[in-house]
Amino acid sequence: MKKITILLADDHQLIRDSWKYILETDCRFAVVATASTGNEAIELSKSLRPDIVLMDVNMGEMNGFEATLQIRKGSPGSKIIGVSMHTMPAYVKKMLKSGASGYVTKNSSREELINAIIKVYEGNIYVCDEVKNIIVTNEFENCPKTDINRLSTRELEVAQFIKKGMSSKQISGELHLSLKTVEVHRYNILKKLDLPNAAALVNYINYSGV
Repeated sequence: MKKITILLADDHQLIRDSWKYILETDCRFAVVATASTGNEAIELSKSLRPDIVLMDVNMGEMNGFEATLQIRKGSPGSKIIGVSMHTMPAYVKKMLKSGASGYVTKNSSREELINAIIKVYEGNIYVCDEVKNIIVTNEFENCPKTDINRLSTRELEVAQFIKKGMSSKQISGELHLSLKTVEVHRYNILKKLDLPNAAALVNYINYSGV
């Protein structure tokens, strides 16, 4: 079985050592190198072509945003996961725009870090739960309360997936619900928000920030 090769980039020795120890206890991973600067991460990525780069966002000499841009040019097959102490959605958006495929915080658990690596390696975008909860809370607080409060917790979850452009079949897989149940939730959302069709629902979601 091919191991997932990983490059660790962080300007703190203790963090690099901790990540390496955590990941090398899992037989699915091989840490091929560590880097203490953005420039070092760029050069190592070019020569080693790792599957995954764990990139500290807040390195001094060159920040993770710029390093990510350069790594994506020099080693386009490498997928990057930003790691930061910051939970601000703006950091996540900027990191993803720079070319990263994931974002976790330094508060994330070992299990979540490993899950992020697996998901990103498989071609998915991964944002840790801590940041997703902040994004959802901020968006809901900016929505018209009278409309949003009509929806159940499950309906709000379905609305979030609709915003991402997911089909009912995809949503059923994510939430482990039957296709029929998802369709019922979509129907109830339309009814509660007094919207005529799915297109109107998408427009409402994008406009209101649901």
